[in-house]
Amino acid sequence: MPVRVFFTSVSASTQIKKNQDRIFSVLTSKKISFQPVDISQNSSDKDLMRQGAGNPAALPPQIFNGDVYCGNTFALIVFPQIPDSCIFSLLQDITAFESAIEMEELEKFLKL
Repeated sequence: MPVRVFFTSVSASTQIKKNQDRIFSVLTSKKISFQPVDISQNSSDKDLMRQGAGNPAALPPQIFNGDVYCGNTFALIVFPQIPDSCIFSLLQDITAFESAIEMEELEKFLKL
């Protein structure tokens, strides 16, 4: 199964749009084929993304290799409803994606 990137074409958040563009740009430049899945067009895709990420409040973009969850690039925006215990997890996701790019281990991050 191909790499799938769950994204939204409808968002008021510039940070979400930047993260999505970053993922698309990196995958395209590395010639890694991927299937974009627009969660704003189908609520069942949003439910699938959240279930696969193991987080009922997960926001796009989220990256999967087939059914295997790889992570995201959620840039931390402090929302009052995000518990402190989740902040560490979010920061790990950001660091893992960016580190994989820098260390030229994107394929490992994507579990290819």
